[in-house]
Amino acid sequence: MTDHPTPVHDGVHDGEHDSEHDGVYDLVGVGIGPFNLSLAALCDGVPELNALFLDRRPAFSWHPGLLLEGTVLQVPFLADLVTMVDPTSRWSYLNYLREHERLFPFFFSERFHIPRREYDHYCRWVAERLPSCRFDAEVTAVEWDAAAGAFALAHRSADGRRARVLARRVVLGVGTSPSVPEPLRPLLTPAHAGRVLHSADYRAHRAALAERDDVTVIGAGQSGAEVVLDLLRHQDGQGRGGPYVRWLARTPAFAPMEYSKIGLEHFTPDYVRYFRGLPEATRERLVRAQWQLYKGVSEETLADIHDELYERTIGGGRPRADLHPGVEVTAAREDGDGYVLTCRHAEQGTEFEVRTSAVVAATGYAAVRPAFLESLEKLVDRDDKGRYRVDGSYRVALDATVTGTLYVQNAELHTHGVGTPDLTLGAWRAATILNSAAGRTVVKVPDRVAWTTFGAPEPGPRTGEAAR
Repeated sequence: MTDHPTPVHDGVHDGEHDSEHDGVYDLVGVGIGPFNLSLAALCDGVPELNALFLDRRPAFSWHPGLLLEGTVLQVPFLADLVTMVDPTSRWSYLNYLREHERLFPFFFSERFHIPRREYDHYCRWVAERLPSCRFDAEVTAVEWDAAAGAFALAHRSADGRRARVLARRVVLGVGTSPSVPEPLRPLLTPAHAGRVLHSADYRAHRAALAERDDVTVIGAGQSGAEVVLDLLRHQDGQGRGGPYVRWLARTPAFAPMEYSKIGLEHFTPDYVRYFRGLPEATRERLVRAQWQLYKGVSEETLADIHDELYERTIGGGRPRADLHPGVEVTAAREDGDGYVLTCRHAEQGTEFEVRTSAVVAATGYAAVRPAFLESLEKLVDRDDKGRYRVDGSYRVALDATVTGTLYVQNAELHTHGVGTPDLTLGAWRAATILNSAAGRTVVKVPDRVAWTTFGAPEPGPRTGEAAR
C-alpha cells in the first residue's frame, strides 16, 4: 500500500482538475457521523492503511436539535465507537472519561445509559484528535478514474477552496436525512419556519414553541416522546401555562422499545447473517413488523410522560394534553395564524380535523441518494426499488469494470435488518469493513454471540447428546 499521499489542490471547477496525482489513499470515508468515526478510530494505528475521512460540517455534531438536558442514549455506554470489538482502544468512552477526570464520578453515578450530550462531546473529542478526520470538506463529486484505477473525490471548503483525492476504497457514511410526511412538505418553507418543522430542528425553536398556544407532535418514536415530554415540562405545575400538547402517531400504540435481554439479540452479528439469507419479500415484511425493535420509546421516557400527566390531574380536571395513537395525517393546510390537520383513525376508519398553532414532525429519518454520486450512478447496481445491493462485508455491488470498492454504512436496512441504524453494531460493522479493506483480520470480530438460533437448527445431535 502507498505512503500517505498529498491531495491535489487547485482552484478550478469540479471536473477540471489536473490529471497528475501524488498518491492514492487506501480508504476515504465520506461523512463523519458515529459510524464512519468508528471506522476512523479503528483505522488509527493500522500502519499499512492510509485513510482519510471528509465531512462538510465545520466540526463533529450529532443530532444537535435533540441534545436536550436529561436525554440519554438508548444503548449502553459500551456501544461506543470501539469497545464492542476493541475494548483496549484509546478511543473508548472509558478512556475519554479518564482523560477528562470523570471516571470516579461516572463510577459513582452507576450509569449504564449515558447522557446524549456527553456522547456527542465524546465523539467530538475523538474526531478532533484523529488526524484522518477533516471537516469543512464537502464532497461534491465521486467518479471512477479508470486510468488511475481509483475513485476520484472532489471536495471543497466553505471559503471555496477545492481539492481532489484518489482512493482505492470509498466508505459512504453520509447518514440519513429528516423524513417528513407528504401532507406537511408544502408547509416546510421559510414562511412557516419555526411553526412547521422536523424534530431535528426542535432545539433551535424550543423556546418559541413553548410560548405557543397549541403544539402538535407527530410520531411515536423516541424523538417524538422526548419533544412531548419537553413541552409538557414547559407547562406550569397546574398545566395552565405553556402550550397545549397533542401527540399523534400512526402506530397502534405508544409502545416501549423492545429491551428484553433475549429480544436484544436481534442486534447481533448472528441476526444480521440470518436476515441476509432470507428472501427479499420476507426481509421487507420483517422490517415493517419489527418497528418496536428500533422505533419504540424507552420505558423511562414513557413513564416520565405518564408522571407529568398524573401531576396535572391532582385536584381534579384533565391535563392540557391529548395522546392519539393509530392516527395518520392525510392533509394539512394553513388557517389564519395556525394550521388544520386532516387525520384518519386507522382502526375506526373515521376522519377528523385538528387545529393547532405549530407542528413538530418527529417522523424519523430516511436514507438519501447523495448528489455527489451522480457521475457514478451508471456503475452502481441497485435493486428494483433503487436501493444498494450490499454484501456481507458492506460492499456495494458495482459494474465489473470497477476494480475499486464502495462500502456503505447505515443504508442497508433492507439487506441487513434492524441493527443497521443502531449504535450497538456500529463498531462491529466498522471492524468488518476495516478487515475487508485491509485484506486481513486487523480487528477480531466474534463469530457467534447470540443464544438464539434464528433459523432452523442444523442437522445433528442435540447438545446434551453430543456431550455424552
